[in-house]
Amino acid sequence: MSDAHSASSIIQVADLTVGYGDIALLEHVSFDVKRGEVFVILGGSGSGKSTLLKHMIGLLEPVSGSVLIDGDDIVSASAATHDRILRKIGVMYQSGALFGSMTLLENLRLPLESFTALGDDEIDLIARMKLSLVGLEQFTGHLPAEISGGMQKRAAIARAMALDPIILFLDEPSAGLDPITSGELDALILRLADSLGVTFVVVTHELESIFAIADRVIMLEKERKGIIAEGDPRHLRETSSEPYVRRFFGATLKLTNA
Repeated sequence: MSDAHSASSIIQVADLTVGYGDIALLEHVSFDVKRGEVFVILGGSGSGKSTLLKHMIGLLEPVSGSVLIDGDDIVSASAATHDRILRKIGVMYQSGALFGSMTLLENLRLPLESFTALGDDEIDLIARMKLSLVGLEQFTGHLPAEISGGMQKRAAIARAMALDPIILFLDEPSAGLDPITSGELDALILRLADSLGVTFVVVTHELESIFAIADRVIMLEKERKGIIAEGDPRHLRETSSEPYVRRFFGATLKLTNA
């Protein structure tokens, strides 16, 4: 990940304002994500983290602004361009969103059956390979309810990778997991980023995960409706002059005693 910052931008968010009705949640937000980095969106409850992610993947339409994914604006894209953009991204939702009536293998086969013209044998091989990448090759015949929460999250990441996206969006991947399982998931994210060169955009508020995986972060703040800090989280923890940032990283006491 050391050369991530020298890479070109794969996502560019420019002057984005989002909200519901007359209520603005985020105003004039601009940032970019570098190709190959693990980029984390963080902030307190109600700061707009998941809402921002939903706009970045085209689920919601902003009040104004643009979101360029590998050069194409997902906000104003034609139907054909929109489909092309969606083929470049994979999404793991907070709940995992696996189909409970399908086995893990069937969950992995579904996007391949829906969006490719591959034969059954090729689809089966690719689905098994993706499950193997996340360490679930022995659980292909299991239903989601028959495996642990951490394994469900890994299976959801595997499904998000089914079509070989260049960007993976993860919404609160560690939510509901114990610290050990969360650490294992962090290690998986780092391994996939390093081995596959995939760009990760991760929404989380878990401090250990932030410091374990993030190349760079943006911090959203509810009252100011936008970004109040951006950069390496370790640097922000030690040097930020923003009181909210210091409180978030638990550095207030340390800075006070310095």
